[in-house]
Amino acid sequence: MSMITERPASNPAGHPPARAVEGPVARRDVRAILSAYVALTKPRIVELLLVTTIPAMMLAEGGLPSLWLMAVVLVGGSLAAGAASVLNCYIDRDIDQLMRRTKRRPLPAHTVSPRSALIFGLVLAAVSVALMAALTNLLAAGLTLAAIAYYDLVYTLWLKRSTPTNTFWGGACGAAPVLIGWAAVTGSLAPAAWGLFAVVFFWQMPHFYPLAMKYKDDYARAGIPMLPVVASTRRVNAEILIFAWLTVLTSLAVWPLGLSAIYGVPTLVVGAIFLVEAHRLCRRATRGEAVKPMRLFHWSTTYLTILFVAVAVDALI
Repeated sequence: MSMITERPASNPAGHPPARAVEGPVARRDVRAILSAYVALTKPRIVELLLVTTIPAMMLAEGGLPSLWLMAVVLVGGSLAAGAASVLNCYIDRDIDQLMRRTKRRPLPAHTVSPRSALIFGLVLAAVSVALMAALTNLLAAGLTLAAIAYYDLVYTLWLKRSTPTNTFWGGACGAAPVLIGWAAVTGSLAPAAWGLFAVVFFWQMPHFYPLAMKYKDDYARAGIPMLPVVASTRRVNAEILIFAWLTVLTSLAVWPLGLSAIYGVPTLVVGAIFLVEAHRLCRRATRGEAVKPMRLFHWSTTYLTILFVAVAVDALI
């Protein structure tokens, strides 16, 4: 980050030169710049990814891993997720300025230059991978690098702009933190790790499709073939229900893989509510009623949070 201070212009009339901006105004400018760089990392996404990482680490350990290892993975994972988001913003700056939902992001708002965003993203990515390699193990570091590369080069640059199945194929990125956390603890991957990975993978369709429904016109304006933009209501409904059921069934399939009723009972309850909300949204869409897609979007976040809290409590107890 750099701030440019202009030299005062020559003043032949003898008037005193204008003073450089300082004090509260300068501090506000610095805060605004820092806030813009933080916004590029999409902190809410980082938080959601970490919700799945720590419980996976606890299940891999069979209890509480060392606080040092948890801190390393939290920092490294946050930097990696932030890097992927920054680079996503850099690649998507052309379409972000066309969408109402994203036109206030730092790049379309010209708060941060594209070059600065690119450098920032690459530095975060390099630091995150180096940190994981130095302080965890090569498997965790390799998975971290692969997740960043897949999200930005495969999903953002290619799949998102070319196919309505982009959300499905991009789902591996959002589920990767489960594998990274597990690998950081054990140096390997077990069936339970892949089971939790599958839960997050399938969950992303009934989580994201409602958001795409709400911002359907935005995506259409930007030429992004999200499923609700290019497919019929019947097709969108079918995929929401199929993947909602796959999410819940997979979460139950994880139960015998080292978990007890402490995990299983809450998973049954929140899974049932999740399915009710998914069916309710699809029923309204079929009838042409007000869909209220964000209800399912927000509940899906609550569902995943409760499920992974249950994983953590079960591993701890």
